[in-house]
Amino acid sequence: MSGEPVKPIASETVPWTEFRHGEDFHIRYRHLSTAMGPQPYKIGVAIEELMPGKQNNPAHYHLREEEHLLILSGTLTVRIGKDFHVMKTGDYVRFPAGAPQEHCLYNHTDEVCRYIIIGDNDPHEVAVYPDSNKVSVRGLGERYRREPLDYWDGEGTLSGKPK
Repeated sequence: MSGEPVKPIASETVPWTEFRHGEDFHIRYRHLSTAMGPQPYKIGVAIEELMPGKQNNPAHYHLREEEHLLILSGTLTVRIGKDFHVMKTGDYVRFPAGAPQEHCLYNHTDEVCRYIIIGDNDPHEVAVYPDSNKVSVRGLGERYRREPLDYWDGEGTLSGKPK
């Protein structure tokens, strides 16, 4: 930890970072937590803008991290599980850790939607992507296809016995 005191920042001075994937995913964001400097942070805060006709990311849910979303301007559709809800300026939603309802955001309008997203930054996070049957394990930096297996699958030798 640095001995330097924390100082406030002006969010408008944090540069926008653009993220796109293919034709369907497009946001830009100001990650306020990382803009505060190199110190580790427990809670992440970002201002994001979701472009018209685009989605923010694949539908997913978190096993260890909780997220909060507050719409600052505009309108979007939030998917929670199999349900869709329209959110507008001032609306708020929480995505609890461990709740098995996937979530994602889609801008169904022709104007940019701006929101603030706040969430845990857990190095041991596991995220599940039900639509594509994937699991992401942050600590390993890897994603896997989900496949139900028996506890003993692949076992059969004494791995704890010295050779």
